[in-house]
Amino acid sequence: MSLAETQAFLDSEFPQMQAGGRAYHLEAVGLLTARMRLEAHERFLRPGATVSGPAMMALADYALYAAILANIGPVALAVTTNLTFNFLRKPASGDLLAECRLMKLGRRLAMGEVAITAVGDPDVVCHATGTYSIPPR
Repeated sequence: MSLAETQAFLDSEFPQMQAGGRAYHLEAVGLLTARMRLEAHERFLRPGATVSGPAMMALADYALYAAILANIGPVALAVTTNLTFNFLRKPASGDLLAECRLMKLGRRLAMGEVAITAVGDPDVVCHATGTYSIPPR
């Protein structure tokens, strides 16, 4: 699916991800890749004005899902089966970018990794890996 098609599907199937105002922005999709930005709205901040771990976890999961959908088409019932997170450093205040790369995209399983950085800073603040189950067609 194209960037516009993937974003439209996400908006249609998961409007709750944008509850309280659009914060997740799918910026790019490609062959086995996706890039998503999270605006650092106050609802995602923890004490110390940094983006919370749960917000980074949601961003990584959502970016993985977007990458998978962009490559297999609109399959709403593809579901997360495993996520692993390594929080490497406190992100600077501001928006975060999730760069996702699918390492395996089979008929039944997809596995990928996500590197999250603060916008303008190349240092990875969170590294995630995840596996999705893809339903039979």
